[in-house]
Amino acid sequence: MAIFILKLIFIGATIVNVCYWLILFTKLAFHREQKKPEPEGSSGSKINPQPLVSIIICAKNEAENLRKFLPRILSQSYRSIELVLVEDGSIDNTLEIMQEFQKRNSTLRIIIISNTKKLYIGKKEALLKGVKAASGNIVLLTDADCEPIGNKWVAEMVSQIKDPYELGLGYSPYRAYPGLLNRLIRLETVYTAIQYFSFAFAGMPYMGVGRNLIYKRELIERVRGFQEHIQIASGDDDLFVNAVATSTNTSIQLSADSFVVSEPVRTWKAYYRQKSRHLTTGRFYKKKHQLLLGGLALSHLIHYMGGAVLLYIKVSTIFVFLLYVMRMLVVMYLYNRILRKLRDPSLLPWVPIFDFAFVLYYCILSPSLLKRKTQQWK
Repeated sequence: MAIFILKLIFIGATIVNVCYWLILFTKLAFHREQKKPEPEGSSGSKINPQPLVSIIICAKNEAENLRKFLPRILSQSYRSIELVLVEDGSIDNTLEIMQEFQKRNSTLRIIIISNTKKLYIGKKEALLKGVKAASGNIVLLTDADCEPIGNKWVAEMVSQIKDPYELGLGYSPYRAYPGLLNRLIRLETVYTAIQYFSFAFAGMPYMGVGRNLIYKRELIERVRGFQEHIQIASGDDDLFVNAVATSTNTSIQLSADSFVVSEPVRTWKAYYRQKSRHLTTGRFYKKKHQLLLGGLALSHLIHYMGGAVLLYIKVSTIFVFLLYVMRMLVVMYLYNRILRKLRDPSLLPWVPIFDFAFVLYYCILSPSLLKRKTQQWK
């Protein structure tokens, strides 16, 4: 009887997981970007440069990244912009680099935050002050270590903010470097994007990434800033989106011209700290999102663990193998389409390895869900 129940659990988990892929994730895999007219305010447009977009970057000890990537931010084809740089208590020469750029760019503004006067932990206070100082009704967020792929990033992102849309979700892949850790980071980023884009397509947007996120400034006022989760350092992007996003006010931008590439961490220890910090926000999601995401993770986990137990006790070996192959064919087919859409098809051969590795990922990082708060954003 116990073996029969185990087989039922294994089969059920596999079917549930495959349904996530076939019902939810195909929306992203088969999505086609519609050609849009040249956005207002872009280079060569005869239309008045409206609306004004305020690009906000919060920086803490980011001198070298600002030196490298600000020129790309400032060379965008969309000209109706202001750049708001928030200096958040750096101990390097971040402020000096900001001031160097400000001398050459009249649209650049600097907000300085003192650590001794901060009211809240993490990045949220810096971001709130940046939004408050912004002149535009539309704010576009990215990080100091992010680089737009091209000069149409702002134009592509702002094209998403048209009635009834107040919030636009963008994509930010990590830069490719040699090594196993880098491939894991990039594939985990793709898998996360698969989830939040697919849920948004299904009318259930639940998160976005602050490396590439655009919204009307009034949204942050509508939810009183980050008051509902001010006690934790992270959540300025995903928990904010979770609070304000609806099926009717959220749009998705998947044009390659809208991507911004971010610098990944280089050590396993740094990656563990980063993901532990991010995962602490999950318990603050709306209950329906927690249940749906929990069902996805649990079905993935049981598919592998249940199959491993059945193989270990030498029961239904062929059956387990066939179910594994069936699921993996679905996963590989959809990953192939999605990775091409997200411009990283070289990761496809690594999908079977990391699909299993994500089971270990769940087990290793799950203790972070028990943490009550984190103290720093960097």
